[in-house]
Amino acid sequence: MRPPARRWAAPAWMDGPMTSCHLVLGAAGLLLLIGLVMVFSASSIEAALAQEAAWAPGVQQLVWAGLGLTAMLVTMRLPVGLIRRWSPFALVAVAVLLLLVLVPGIGVRLNGARQWIDLGFTLFQPSELAKIVLALWGAHVLALRERYLTTTSLLVPVLPVFGVLSLLIIAEPDFGGVVSLGLVLVGLLWAGGMPLRWFGAFAAVGALLIALLVAVAPYRMDRITAFMDPFADPTDTGFQAIRGFYALASGGWSGVGLGNSAMKWNILPEAESDYIFAIIGEELGFLGCLVVVTLYGVLAYAGFRIAKRAADRFVQLASVAITVWLVGQATMNMGYVVGLLPVTGVTLPLISAGGTSLILTLAVIGLLARFACTEPAAVEALRARDRGRLSRLLLPAPSAAVEPVRPRRRPEDQDAQRPVVGSGRTVVPARAPVRRERPVRTPAAPRQAAPRQAAPRQGGARASAPRPAPDRRSGGPR
Repeated sequence: MRPPARRWAAPAWMDGPMTSCHLVLGAAGLLLLIGLVMVFSASSIEAALAQEAAWAPGVQQLVWAGLGLTAMLVTMRLPVGLIRRWSPFALVAVAVLLLLVLVPGIGVRLNGARQWIDLGFTLFQPSELAKIVLALWGAHVLALRERYLTTTSLLVPVLPVFGVLSLLIIAEPDFGGVVSLGLVLVGLLWAGGMPLRWFGAFAAVGALLIALLVAVAPYRMDRITAFMDPFADPTDTGFQAIRGFYALASGGWSGVGLGNSAMKWNILPEAESDYIFAIIGEELGFLGCLVVVTLYGVLAYAGFRIAKRAADRFVQLASVAITVWLVGQATMNMGYVVGLLPVTGVTLPLISAGGTSLILTLAVIGLLARFACTEPAAVEALRARDRGRLSRLLLPAPSAAVEPVRPRRRPEDQDAQRPVVGSGRTVVPARAPVRRERPVRTPAAPRQAAPRQAAPRQGGARASAPRPAPDRRSGGPR
């Protein structure tokens, strides 16, 4: 008789109260470290050929990383309730910024697109901020409607706002920003319980919109379909993709060595930003690419783990939306580098060069770490008095356990169950609600005075007779 197969058991440290937070910070920290090293390597030759200091772009990226880590520490200490209260105001501010970036003189036009606002010391890209704000505001609205959530109430608040933001981003134009914003929408609707058939309808509508954009500007069709056969036009639409293939092919199993890339000598365009994954494959080989993919997998696991263990519905929705956005954008970047997806121009989170993207991505990592601290086991661990000084500084103990925020309900709806998403109705339980009746208190009987009896005289003095003890229940004599 064969012995029963042993089931795989997770290590003991995986059940720790702060495991989710450690996984998020560990995976993001390693990805940031790889990104800083690769930006130094990929941008040094181009800076030297432009008669600049070879280390200048890398130092600038290091400065952005320092600002991003500061933003991460700030978001790690933000109360969840404060984030929810300010999310509607942040949405209005983002819409205003997306309008201002289209105004000549305010928005900066680079490479044929007006996507940035000149702050003097750097260029700010409002479309990157729009992704975070949509995730937080959408999670806030859906959490408020969770009790009576139907397909209509799930789509109406989020979908129109997504449409307005997408139109503003397309006007820049920034097709990659619209795709990333769509990932946030998919994460919100998926976490909210949208039936899968609706995602098929969304895919069909997206295909129609792409066809409309191609009809308006036919040159976009070449960019969309160039990944299928980049060698058909090697000097124009397939130029960047072909050189990315050469970089990956020359890296082999272990790479040509850190700093020894040949494609970064102004041969591969945007080597330090859009196509930095190709430089990783060339210098670090297949093993380096595998490490990067694994770290993104760990980040995805940690994000979904937080959503599964959190007690607050807002935290669940926001964690799924942020995780789908980060991991989905990384998948799109690596997908078009290896030739499996169209080139959309989205950056590789935490690795590609860029100030606004890196700072906001690290702020989002701080939010995920903050959400990880709302797990019930994590709340108890943070309240322990034997924590280290660094832990108390970075992760303050919550004042109270996080309770899910629910909308106000009417008295007749107290016993309504959770609605069925997609049915448009609310299921009411068959059994009648149990009502607690207050005990009826009977008034106490009036106290009656005990009759006084004359005591016999002994030796010329009157001896006092003992009085009966009063009854505590009725007030009369026992």
